[in-house]
Amino acid sequence: MTDPLLRITDLAVDYRTGRRDWTPAVRGVSLHVEPGEFVSLVGESGSGKTTLIQGALGLLPAAARIRSGSIEYSDVDVTGWNDRRMALVRGNYVGFIPQDPNTSLNPVKKVGQQVVEAVRFNQPKGAPAAHYRQAALESLRTAGLADAERVFDQYPHQLSGGMKQRALIAIALAGQPKIIVADEPTSALDVTVQKRILDHLAGLREQLGIGILLVTHDLGVALERSDRILVMQHGEIIEQGSVTRVLTDATSEYTRRLLAAAPSQHAGRLQPTDTVRADGSGAVVLRATGLTKNYRDLRALDAADLIVREGTTHAIVGESGAGKSTLAGILAGFTSADAGSVQLHGRELTGLNRKQLRETRRDLQFVFQNPFTSLDPRFTVRKLIAEPLKAFGLPYGERVGDLLHEVALNETYLNRLPAQLSGGQRQRVAIARALALNPKVLILDEAVSALDVSVQAQILQLLVDLQAELGLSYVFVTHDLGVVRLIADDVTVMKDGRVVETGTVEQVFAAPAHEYTRQLLAAVPGADLVPAAHS
Repeated sequence: MTDPLLRITDLAVDYRTGRRDWTPAVRGVSLHVEPGEFVSLVGESGSGKTTLIQGALGLLPAAARIRSGSIEYSDVDVTGWNDRRMALVRGNYVGFIPQDPNTSLNPVKKVGQQVVEAVRFNQPKGAPAAHYRQAALESLRTAGLADAERVFDQYPHQLSGGMKQRALIAIALAGQPKIIVADEPTSALDVTVQKRILDHLAGLREQLGIGILLVTHDLGVALERSDRILVMQHGEIIEQGSVTRVLTDATSEYTRRLLAAAPSQHAGRLQPTDTVRADGSGAVVLRATGLTKNYRDLRALDAADLIVREGTTHAIVGESGAGKSTLAGILAGFTSADAGSVQLHGRELTGLNRKQLRETRRDLQFVFQNPFTSLDPRFTVRKLIAEPLKAFGLPYGERVGDLLHEVALNETYLNRLPAQLSGGQRQRVAIARALALNPKVLILDEAVSALDVSVQAQILQLLVDLQAELGLSYVFVTHDLGVVRLIADDVTVMKDGRVVETGTVEQVFAAPAHEYTRQLLAAVPGADLVPAAHS
């Protein structure tokens, strides 16, 4: 029997939190990866996944220490090795694919130069430059970049997100590793690009017998791709087993909650918690007709139409560059269209001056993707929610507390700053702030895409409950069709600035008319898995 490519035994990692104080981040974790095996490590933010991987790769920050346990690669114990020795392991034995190519690739060096550097580091010195170039080109091709010669001479900013991630895979493959450790390698990518990257990693496993350890917060990806799944919470492995066992016989309550929260495990729209959803009147509250927007030589939006019905959610779906956010920005009055019109309750918004647009803020509000950047870090929660009420000269004393309760927070949060809140709590505050003026329409631009799956499920349920209670209409911008199924009534699919398909969610999901829509649906992680039975 061959030794595991990676074996971690009872590893404990602490972070310094004071001069003499240490806080445990990883608590006695054990795992192994066999040759040719695809193992996924699943957990939410703060679970200890990244710290565990940093410990295994010798990349822990100065404020961290390995308190106990061992790390072995093919039965060689590397625990405590210095960075110089571990650098050889990282190159020749284990290939590491980090999460964000925008920060991992050097922006002032051509891609080929960066791959050549990895090849030089991992191969015997003294070979001619042409040898290193050919090896680098081969790594780029193996990573799935067919036009390797062109990519070789390009800078990172000239590549798409998927191509940059493939360049990182090429660097990881430069040393011909036995195992690849990938830390959230597709979390920032569109769903079809994500599918191509994961397909390619699976192909490398088949062709080269490489073992893969995938770190992800996306349970759908793990369920679809893995031989084994390990679930991590509070620095511990609380569940592990085959996909079938985790799906059908999860022993941990936390794992069952993750399964219940995964969009791929739901077949229909979420229902309100305490109220019955009223049937909409069918009246149109927001209508966009023929919206067009150009940025120099780029047509970002091309004659786009949209209809939002009262008390319903209309999702706008598409990949990066589709024109979703441009359309949302025009609907909200953040930017002007070169052609076309927008009407709110029959009132023309196109061409309004700033004072007139300000009045529309009472009826139409916007919730941004990242509440950490959209909320003023110097303002308390009380001040953040009260600000729009003050701006319109409205009383705000009791109203602030009422709004907090509407988003399932209490008065203990009033004096906290955004930095003192979790991601989900910050998004709840952003929603409370948007509701302050009693708007009829909320535009939500990727409002749950940066959240962990269980927090995402809570925010989606909150939005459904608020819609039923207040009769709100939503424009919900997203790249995730799995989320659309949970919250939307109607859906518009966009590609390259154009609307390629629109209809009810049931119609579009059951019988997509456009090939691009079919590609998006096929790429949803875990979409073809049978939903688990949840207690």
